[in-house]
Amino acid sequence: MKHTKIRLGIMLLMATVASTSCVDDKLLTYEVEKPASIAGMEYLNEYDALKNYVNGSANPDFKLGIALAANDYIAGGLVTRLANSNFVEMTAGNAMKYASCVADDGTMNFGTVENFVSAAKAGGLTIYGHTLAWHAQQNNKYLNSLIKDKELDVDPDVKTEVEDYMVDYSKDSYTFWNEINAEVQETTTIGKNDVEGCLEIKTSVAATQNHFVQYHTADNLPIVKDKEYKLKMMIKGSSEGKLNIGVGPWDGRAEGAFSFDTEWKEYELPFKAVANGGHVMTQSGLFVGIIQIKYVKIVHSEAPAVEIFTDIITNGDAEGSETSNFVSTHIGSNHAACDIVEGAGKDGSRAFVVTSAGGGTNSYDTQFFLYADRPLVDKDVVHISFDYRAEVPNNTESQSHSTPGGYIHYDAGCAFSFTTEWQHFEKTITINTTLSPSGNMQTIAWNLDVGAPNAPANKYYFDNIKFQIVTKGNTLPLTPEEKKEVLTEAMNTWVEGMMKATGGYVTAWDVVNEAISGGGNDGGFYTLHSSTNVSAEDAKNNFYWQDYLGNEDYVRIVVAAARKYYTENGGTNPLKLFVNDYNLESDWDDNKKAKSLVYWIEKWESDGVTKIDGIGTQMHVSCYANPEIQKSKEEHVVKMFEILANSGKLVKISELDMGYVDEEGNKVLTDKMTEAQHKAMSDYYKFIVKKYFEIIPVAQQYGITQWCITDSPTDSGWRGGEPVGLWDSHYSRKHTYAGFADGLAGK
Repeated sequence: MKHTKIRLGIMLLMATVASTSCVDDKLLTYEVEKPASIAGMEYLNEYDALKNYVNGSANPDFKLGIALAANDYIAGGLVTRLANSNFVEMTAGNAMKYASCVADDGTMNFGTVENFVSAAKAGGLTIYGHTLAWHAQQNNKYLNSLIKDKELDVDPDVKTEVEDYMVDYSKDSYTFWNEINAEVQETTTIGKNDVEGCLEIKTSVAATQNHFVQYHTADNLPIVKDKEYKLKMMIKGSSEGKLNIGVGPWDGRAEGAFSFDTEWKEYELPFKAVANGGHVMTQSGLFVGIIQIKYVKIVHSEAPAVEIFTDIITNGDAEGSETSNFVSTHIGSNHAACDIVEGAGKDGSRAFVVTSAGGGTNSYDTQFFLYADRPLVDKDVVHISFDYRAEVPNNTESQSHSTPGGYIHYDAGCAFSFTTEWQHFEKTITINTTLSPSGNMQTIAWNLDVGAPNAPANKYYFDNIKFQIVTKGNTLPLTPEEKKEVLTEAMNTWVEGMMKATGGYVTAWDVVNEAISGGGNDGGFYTLHSSTNVSAEDAKNNFYWQDYLGNEDYVRIVVAAARKYYTENGGTNPLKLFVNDYNLESDWDDNKKAKSLVYWIEKWESDGVTKIDGIGTQMHVSCYANPEIQKSKEEHVVKMFEILANSGKLVKISELDMGYVDEEGNKVLTDKMTEAQHKAMSDYYKFIVKKYFEIIPVAQQYGITQWCITDSPTDSGWRGGEPVGLWDSHYSRKHTYAGFADGLAGK
């Protein structure tokens, strides 16, 4: 292979100095020895551009990629030239993520994406899309607004007015900001009239501009952007006049005016808040006379509070198959799901049936349990109702339990008596610390063998069961179905917008990023990430689509949207969709995450419609000085490639970068790295890249993307100060460049 010498950006201190003696004309030669650090880097000049080491005939579909900031490439400078000369594909670090394109109100701006696509076309590079669906870097404010509680739909005439703010000048002093222009400084006063109990503004000479007399009549308002309010003021004047009004902060006010006369009257100004918080700005410089203000109010209208009943069980009418909320102890069963019997219901439908053999030792030998979906805590109000009968009349006892059989208290206040005829039970109880001392009550238990040992053999029938939490409010939470519907629409809108912006040019995507949790148990494999299995901070900062769309439908929805909108927006080449994740090479769990990802892909594809083309392995790895640790890391890199190869999917090393860890387990920052450590990293790069080509079948080789061009700055949010690049911070090649190139060349 022909080698092209490329300048390193290193000063080569090699000089030959010649002079001629005036005595004997003898040529004298002086040599300055090159520093070892420079001499040891010269070999890098002999390396060609990285992409030239890819064997295009042996690996025809392989793409060598680089991750970068889209705007850096668009700028057309050094980064652009480096990318064009060394790579064939690019991944934008952030520009194509949800939070970069979607504003707080849901509007989308794909300007940077469109410019990136145009620049890539001009440079002859493809783009790998990153990423369509992820829990991080989402616009949480917008997405949460879509699923917030909805106001109850009531007649506007029955809405109630709620006071948000009031300053009452009959009681309160005037302490707010005011400004009187020098033009009328001597003829205008603003202050409290204690006799009249009001704010009083006296002006004996009109100013030339209304804003020459301006003052806050209220401050520190609790108003919220985009919410509808009314400003109310009780005003009178010594003559008819007009006040200009602004409500909100200095940089975003709703504006209006009040016209007043000589009688005390309440005036109101409906407005929509332009921004959060702020003040009421009043201007009256053109008025001559006295203006008096009794109070200032901010109010809003809302639906009146009503009782809201939220179900905490499913399938109370027994018409479905779900039995997780209905448990019993009876003949041949201990704390098992209740029997559902066809034709046993009140109206000939289905019902829950509990069978007692009779003659038991204790009243609780036969029990029926209502097991709620959530714990019941102190002051929870619970509504219970059901239809019931028995074949033999008998009484019951009620208890509070945690889980069925987890006894807490002997009396839950819900006992009743059976007859042979259908009856209706209905009661509302308030949970207290006796029933739920640790906030762990989740079950109401009924003892059915009352009278033991003389309790009769019996069958007990339950139908139309309702177990509900009762709250009072004017909003109603969206149902899970409603949340799924609105978020599916939001996902489709996002994907459609991105596909329009890329216009069919981007043919490969991280369709879903980092879905696997690395914990939990689903058939022996890890579960998906969820707000329920992460830290409180992560739950707050991220948006877990899968919590609302469902573990299986989440990916299916995104895949379907990607294929639909890609085709509709100019996509003609085959679309390749990858699921991308990290720690697939992990040795601490013997590559369980890689195995779990393959398991979930099989599950997502089991509908016979969803097709996932490839797997992306991020490989944000470290080279270890400890030889035993490093050996384990390398062994599990090999195992990962074997697992991914056996999946039959395309395989992409999607985010390759590397740090260094010393013998003591401490990461080593760039400025502390030795040449020997750099060369060890070079060897590890070579190992990873070579093993990729050795293990991954040619037909499954999609590509490798280097995640960091240069070493990370110390203040970077990504591996700050670490030696993660193939180039240093001055864009000079490092030893790792050689290792990467040798791996590509198969050396």
